[in-house]
Amino acid sequence: MTISKESAVPLHIQLADLIRDQVQRKELRPNNRLPSERELCEMYHISRITVRKALNTLAQEGLVQSAAGKGTFVAEPAFNEELRPLSSFTQDLQRRGLEAFSRVLEASILPADDHLSSKLNIPRGAEVVRMSRLRLANQLPIAVQLTYLPHHLCPGLLKIDFSDRSLYDVLCEQYHLSLIHSDTVIMAALAQPQEAALLQLKRPAAVLISEQTTYLESGAVIEITRSVFHADHYSLHTHT
Repeated sequence: MTISKESAVPLHIQLADLIRDQVQRKELRPNNRLPSERELCEMYHISRITVRKALNTLAQEGLVQSAAGKGTFVAEPAFNEELRPLSSFTQDLQRRGLEAFSRVLEASILPADDHLSSKLNIPRGAEVVRMSRLRLANQLPIAVQLTYLPHHLCPGLLKIDFSDRSLYDVLCEQYHLSLIHSDTVIMAALAQPQEAALLQLKRPAAVLISEQTTYLESGAVIEITRSVFHADHYSLHTHT
């Protein structure tokens, strides 16, 4: 593609289309630096105002991002999660041909307090599995997840290596549990300091939060999970 001053299409739109095409053809890849504004002006014989309009358009689309003093770069693609019933993070990424990894940040057994007793519908003081994980897609940090499960339904769960295994797969295949449905609430928030550090965000930074409760066929609650997603790399949408 080239830029034509004879075309009825505004020059900044032509430049945006040209760069977008280069990204789609993988001539420009994520984290590649674009030519500077001055270089783009000289390459296409256009004004700096035209270049800035084009880059602003691409930035609004999430295709490029600027770093002060460093230039403009092709952005990492956003990973879209469909809110499918009982679809795990691992399964969602594998459907897209991406590698899913987890880093277990903390795993323990603790007695249920009033809040967990109510949420998990178990007696106060009953054993609860608490597991915090950093979720990664192709080594890129995507989400921080905190999960609670009734220990009596999955004894010995913490002996399993969850670095590359799906929790849902383990519950179904190893514990023979029938997960039947889940309820999910989604909200936007600002990242807390630890979340920002794990997700490599510069504060203040927006994150997407989902809070999910999953039920067994018997009606018992098997897990509650709070997920904090990197809003620049991940989006949530419903599946109907």
